[in-house]
Amino acid sequence: MRILVTGANGLVGSRTCLLLAEQGHEVVGLGRGERRVSGSWRYLPCELTREQEVSTLVAEAAPEAVIHCASMTEVDACERDPGLAFAANVEATAFVARASRRAGAHLVHVSTDYVFDGDAGPYDEEALPNPRGVYALTKHMGEQAARVLAPGCAIARTAVVYGWPAVAGRSNFGAWLVGVLAQGQPVRLFEDQLVSPSYAENVAAMVAELGLRRLGGVWNTCGAEVVNRVEFGRAVCEVFGFDAGLLVPVKMAELKLPAPRPLRSGLRTDKARRELHARPLALGESLARFHSDWRRERG
Repeated sequence: MRILVTGANGLVGSRTCLLLAEQGHEVVGLGRGERRVSGSWRYLPCELTREQEVSTLVAEAAPEAVIHCASMTEVDACERDPGLAFAANVEATAFVARASRRAGAHLVHVSTDYVFDGDAGPYDEEALPNPRGVYALTKHMGEQAARVLAPGCAIARTAVVYGWPAVAGRSNFGAWLVGVLAQGQPVRLFEDQLVSPSYAENVAAMVAELGLRRLGGVWNTCGAEVVNRVEFGRAVCEVFGFDAGLLVPVKMAELKLPAPRPLRSGLRTDKARRELHARPLALGESLARFHSDWRRERG
């Protein structure tokens, strides 16, 4: 199958390209600037906020499925520059969706649990979004653009994606946490925010399946367990052999962050566990794989 993946230099995008190529599919990855990840798939630089560029490259690739992983995910950066966030998360999604429809390709749009306010999580696929903050608002608007311009598309919501190695020039929560703990430094973690930590390779497997099977609708493609960030940190310490005494629980309100973040968040994965072959992984299994990646990379 011919599949185009955006955000090919990113955490989920690069893993999705690699997985699909290993499965024997013809993969074209689009990314900003030069290629920063290796793999036996074709890479093309593309600025997704330029509609003609997107339209031309998608038409030339003639994909049967498009998996749109690219996004501006830095929550505080989105709050500081709403125009840039709107261009990256809404306009670019609209351009990709429109080009996908013209190509007759099934679109999988990767979104986030931040579309919810965090008052009553964890959330299933039927829950009504209520985004707060620029990042959340633009991601929700991106979902609507995908639905309108690519009817029948899949909306794949994920959360707190982590993996090793981190992509070039960009860390992720899990990689950052391991890096700090490996140096024996204390780390402050939210004890009052519930999340669904998601291993990048597992997310890639689920969004790839949505594309290959041309499944539509909303899907929670994330880790199978909902924990607070301190609990996640303790689980990391147990698997990696770090000192859990380095974890310093804090309340989110204490840090006075620029952008709002959902507190009682997290996503329910009953639908994905019931209907997908690539099922959401339990936290223990995800961290075991994460640890194996870390040890292999360190030699």
